[in-house]
Amino acid sequence: MAATRNVLFIMCDQLRRDHLGCYGHPYLRTRNIDALAARGVRFDNAFVTSGVCGPSRMSYYTGRTMSSHGANWNRVPLSLGEITLGEYLQRHGRTLALAGKTHVLTDIGGFERLEIARNSALGQRLSSGSFVELDRYDGHHEPGNESGYPAFLRQNGYVSDRPWSDFVISVEDDAGEIHSGWKMRNVRWPSRVAEPHSETAYMTDQAIRYIEQQGDEPWALHLSYVKPHWPYVAPRPYHDMYALDQCLPLARRASELENAHPVLAAYRTQEECINFSREEVSNTVRPVYQGLIQQIDDHLGRLWETLERLDRWRDTLIIFTADHGDFLGDHWLGEKEQFYDTVQRVPMIVHDPSPQADATRGTTETRFMSGIDVVPTVLGALGLPGYEERIEGVSVLPLTRGEAVTDWRDCVVSELDYSFRGARLALGRRPDECRGWMVRDARWKYVHWLGYRPQLFDLSADPGEFVDLGADPAHEAVRVRMHGKLADWYGTLKRRVTIDHPSVESKTNTHKQWGVFFGEW
Repeated sequence: MAATRNVLFIMCDQLRRDHLGCYGHPYLRTRNIDALAARGVRFDNAFVTSGVCGPSRMSYYTGRTMSSHGANWNRVPLSLGEITLGEYLQRHGRTLALAGKTHVLTDIGGFERLEIARNSALGQRLSSGSFVELDRYDGHHEPGNESGYPAFLRQNGYVSDRPWSDFVISVEDDAGEIHSGWKMRNVRWPSRVAEPHSETAYMTDQAIRYIEQQGDEPWALHLSYVKPHWPYVAPRPYHDMYALDQCLPLARRASELENAHPVLAAYRTQEECINFSREEVSNTVRPVYQGLIQQIDDHLGRLWETLERLDRWRDTLIIFTADHGDFLGDHWLGEKEQFYDTVQRVPMIVHDPSPQADATRGTTETRFMSGIDVVPTVLGALGLPGYEERIEGVSVLPLTRGEAVTDWRDCVVSELDYSFRGARLALGRRPDECRGWMVRDARWKYVHWLGYRPQLFDLSADPGEFVDLGADPAHEAVRVRMHGKLADWYGTLKRRVTIDHPSVESKTNTHKQWGVFFGEW
């Protein structure tokens, strides 16, 4: 019997790795996330497969890269042909519950082609990415019937047709005037909802209720917070819990704007980057961003107490991570998407309840981990098949259990499709011309841009990634070698997904058994 009976997969939206105490932030008091790291393994080199919510999450949910699953931006549905963690668990009599965000979009074209009714049981399951949606809330706009949050708000006195817009992301200034939190200038004032009624508190309540209702039955839950993603609005007391001098300094140099890479230069013409390039904006947002992280950590304390009370630490695999980071003005950028570690390198903490993992508790693992490793890790912990013909990630359980591993990956890859972004228009590119790929090893980061020169950073000499060596003749050999790594990675992608490896092995060189006698004299 596997030691793991339950799975708790926690994801924060747009959470920077360097904004947690256990990852070195000097002021953020993330005692509960730090406590999880003390109970498990903290991965220091965990990377997403794309610095965008949708494709990153689809990789977390399928165990496959963006090039393989095809959902390469937020508005691109996940194909019905892709299999998610929820469906893998369903094959073995398990369910994967959801409290929070997934960013899964319905493949309407696929439904029509296969003549599947969206309101059928199969249609509803496929539309949700095979999650059992306890409460789905993606946090970008007014929630609808998929979430109980609007009704919850009205029940607590926030009377409005649009309570999320009118209260959750609206603020009240010192004179009692009401303003929209979509305008970043306003986020220094508190949200109009009381903290117990906020998004983070509400979704933590859903998770705790679900775990309590399971009794001693095994369960799997994806708790997916919409914070600290924009709108950067925090309730009291978190909106002003941190001062600007308790924030990390801006990581940028004026020299980055000189002879900038064309794609980067185009990104910096977008509104979020223009605004975050102004210190007034970053100085306003950064303290509130930290407050939102502090709020998540405080509510995770409630969740840890629930696990303690129900004695669930002993048999629950816990994975804590983020879908990507947030620039907040670093490198003269806002939002996410580019290939800097600021966005691509994420927090990743794994609590493996197996006694085999006791020796690694509280340790830091420096080998590379990717978002595609979550699915095989969960399947392995539950003792389920690995579906290696399709899943491109690898289980990290050998690392959490201190096993000798000699062939671990020496680099990670991430991808970007910027065809939906204003940068495409600034560059005059067609939608099929807007791709970039990053390969990063312990020292070098190489970025291949379709139609433009590459980028290269020496992470040993320049850990802040301020000096782009992509056009430096002296580093041509490094660029060639790193491009070769990217090509090798592309060759490992799983395209043959309709037949498993044992079937291939059983049918290798058996043509004569099937009456086929080619090549005989």
